[in-house]
Amino acid sequence: MPELLHTLHVDLASATADRSYPIQIGRGLIADVSIWQPLVEGRGVILVTDDQVGPLYGEAVKAALTGAGQLTEVVLPAGESHKDMTSIQQILDAALADRHERGSLFVALGGGVVGDMTGFAAACFLRGADFVQVPTTLLAQVDSSVGGKTGVNHAMGKNLIGTFHQPQQVVIDLATLATLPAREYAAGLAEIIKYGLIRDAVFFAWLIDNVEALKSRDAAALAFAIERSCAIKAAVVAADEREGGVRAHLNFGHTFGHAIERIQGYGDWLHGEAVAAGMVLASRLSVHRGALDSQVVDQLTAFNQAVGLPVSPPADITAQAMLEAMGSDKKVSGGKVRYIVLAHLGEAVVAENVTDDDIARVIDA
Repeated sequence: MPELLHTLHVDLASATADRSYPIQIGRGLIADVSIWQPLVEGRGVILVTDDQVGPLYGEAVKAALTGAGQLTEVVLPAGESHKDMTSIQQILDAALADRHERGSLFVALGGGVVGDMTGFAAACFLRGADFVQVPTTLLAQVDSSVGGKTGVNHAMGKNLIGTFHQPQQVVIDLATLATLPAREYAAGLAEIIKYGLIRDAVFFAWLIDNVEALKSRDAAALAFAIERSCAIKAAVVAADEREGGVRAHLNFGHTFGHAIERIQGYGDWLHGEAVAAGMVLASRLSVHRGALDSQVVDQLTAFNQAVGLPVSPPADITAQAMLEAMGSDKKVSGGKVRYIVLAHLGEAVVAENVTDDDIARVIDA
């Protein structure tokens, strides 16, 4: 039987519009008709998934879409290497061919790649349609499904083409994690420990103490970690929807991580793996600047190693290559790369006056 454990809210109400939405966390939710009926009643649905997730959960979702109108299913090739405009074209072609209207609902069933692309397609379709996030990977559940960042990669860098387009709802079914490969699961843990590092020292300590329970996918530990991560992300997004201030702190480790992904051509390391190594580098940079106790780096390194995450970039990537790749990151402002560092455990800040020598030192350490 479906079990709803938590409902959180992303509060984006304003004087001109209310774009707030719920995040529902539970088990068996993707097949729960009561979840779907108010979302799809009388509306066309464009269900977007990939060729790995679709065979596992596509039929269950379609069976639950009672009351929906025209149903169009788009199955994309899986992987970061397909997060491009060709896939967006495939989604839009299918929606237009089946004569969907602006009132139709896009549903993203999959990991972060599917979620980002579905949201972007929904934002573009007839100048804006609703969409729902149904994240099936741990990383997507705690990070990319919440906050409205959508888009695709470009040869010049990661996520350089996109927009902010908030979902109508996020449906997190913990049962989907049972089929998640070990690497994908570990990649999600990287984003979870990020929240402790940048926002909640108590949560960080809990993660360090419960690493074995998380590694073994203990149900209670996992449910708590996901709920706490989503609560932190929701609070940050509500405070700064378009990354003009505090939301930039969520990019801790990502400037380094995106550079690793770009150098590798998107698809060798998983996003969470690249971010895991990037957070170690960002933590070293924080220590180098005299703001962080080196014990935190040791704890983060031990956590990564325990769950199977990298603690440094691939050996064949040079500091110079990293610096060049980071120069094309979308977070560059005024010609300068914005590095997120820790003022102390639980508090992130945008670093000022970081030199190339500083970066080379932490990469080569």
